[in-house]
Amino acid sequence: MEIDGVVGVTRKHIILKAGVNVCRFLLAVVFIFSGFVKVIDPLGFFYKIQDYLMAFGMIDWFPSFFPLLIAVLLSALEFCIGVFLLFGVRRKIASTLALLLLALMTPLTLYLAIADPVSDCGCFGDAVVLTNWQTFGKNVVLLLATVLVFKYKRLIIRFVTLKLEWMVSLYTILFVFALSGYCFYYLPVFDFRPYRIGTDIKAAMEMPADAKPTVYETYFTLEKNGERQEFTLENYPDSTWQFIEARTVVKEKGYEPPIQDFALVSQETGEDLTDRILSSSEYTFLLVAHRVEEADDSNIDLINEIYDYSVENGYGFYALTSSPDEAIEQWRDRTGAEYPFCLVDDITLKTIIRSNPGLLLLKQGVILNKWSHNELPDEYVLTDRLENLSLGVQKHVSGWETLGYVFLWFFVPLLLVVAVDVLIIRRRERKYRRLSRAPRQEVEETTGNESENN
Repeated sequence: MEIDGVVGVTRKHIILKAGVNVCRFLLAVVFIFSGFVKVIDPLGFFYKIQDYLMAFGMIDWFPSFFPLLIAVLLSALEFCIGVFLLFGVRRKIASTLALLLLALMTPLTLYLAIADPVSDCGCFGDAVVLTNWQTFGKNVVLLLATVLVFKYKRLIIRFVTLKLEWMVSLYTILFVFALSGYCFYYLPVFDFRPYRIGTDIKAAMEMPADAKPTVYETYFTLEKNGERQEFTLENYPDSTWQFIEARTVVKEKGYEPPIQDFALVSQETGEDLTDRILSSSEYTFLLVAHRVEEADDSNIDLINEIYDYSVENGYGFYALTSSPDEAIEQWRDRTGAEYPFCLVDDITLKTIIRSNPGLLLLKQGVILNKWSHNELPDEYVLTDRLENLSLGVQKHVSGWETLGYVFLWFFVPLLLVVAVDVLIIRRRERKYRRLSRAPRQEVEETTGNESENN
C-alpha cells in the first residue's frame, strides 16, 4: 500500500511538472512574440498608447515623451519575460512580472471589449490584429497559465544553471534595447503594414469584382418633448425631432481592401492628385511628415537636394502631411522647402512609414523603397538617373532572411551559453559531486572492514 501511495504521489508530481512547463513554454512564446513585434516598431506602439490616453482623456496628464518611454520599456519587459521563461532563468522575477502584467491587462481588456474605446488593443502590434473580445479571451487563458506557473515556479526546468543565468539576462536586456533603438533610428526590420516595399497601392485599394463589401448601419439618436429615441435612415422622423448623436456599426462583415484611406489632395489647389501620382510611369518621391510642426529637420538639406535632383531629372516630388496651412508655411520658412504639399489623413501617414519625416520612392503606384530621414540617399548615391541606378529597382526584402539575422544575433549566442553550461559547468559540478562522495565511500568501506575484523 505504501509503495502504491508513493507511486501515486510521484505520478501526480510528474503530471504537475509537465503541466507547469507546458504553460511556461506557452507564456514564453506569447510574451516573446508580443514583445518582439512591438520592440521592432516602437513608434507604432507609441501611437497605440497615445490612442489609449486620448480615449481615456489622459493625454494631457503626461509629458510628450512619456508614451514613447512607456512603449519602449513595456515592449522590452514583455520580451525579457518571455526569454527568461523560455530558458528557465530568473524564475521568480519572470513569473511574478508575468502575473502582474496579466492581472492588470485582463480586466483592462474586459473594459475595452465592453466599452470599445479603441478598435484593437495592439497587443501583437500590426502583425496579428485581434478584436477586443478575442484579446480578452486570450488574456484569460494566459492568466490561468500564469497563476499555475507562479505557484509552482520551482518546477520550471532550467536550461541554464545559476552560474550563467546572468549572461542570458544581461544579453537579452542589451539586445532588446539595441534592437528597439535601431528600429527607432532607421525603420522596423519587419513591416507588417499594408504599405510595405513591393506594394502596389492602387491595386491594394481596389475591391475584387466578386467580393462582398461590408454593410454598415447608422443609428441616429433624436429627442422630442424630452423623450429620446433611436432611428435608422429607413424610419428617420420629421424635422420636429432634435438631433442628439449618431453611431455607425458593422451590420455584416465583408471584404475590406488592405488600403482604404490613401487620398492625396493638393494643399494649394484642393485638387485630388491620387490617381495622377499612382498612375505615373515616372519615378515619384513622397516625403511623408504626418505633422510638420513635430518633424525632425536635422536632415533638411539632404531632403532639399533630393528635391533638386528630382526636378533636374523630371521626377515627381510631393510632401504629404496632415498639418494645417500655418504649420506648412512655417516649415517652408524654416527649411526653404520649395516642393508642393498634399494633405493626407494623419493615421494613414503614420501607417505608411514610421519616421517623421520619411521618404518613399514610387513608380506606377508600386513602393520601390522607403527611408527614414536618418538614412536618406545622398549625392554619392544619386550619381545618375534612377533608371541607371540600383536605387531605381525595387529593394529586395526577405522576411525569412531578416528572421535569420535576428536568430543569428540573438538566439545563437544564447544557445552557445547553453552549450557552455551543459558541456563545461554541469560536467564540473558532476565531477565535483563524484569526488566529494568518494572520500565518504572510502571511510564507510574502512569502517566496515574494521568491524568485520573485530
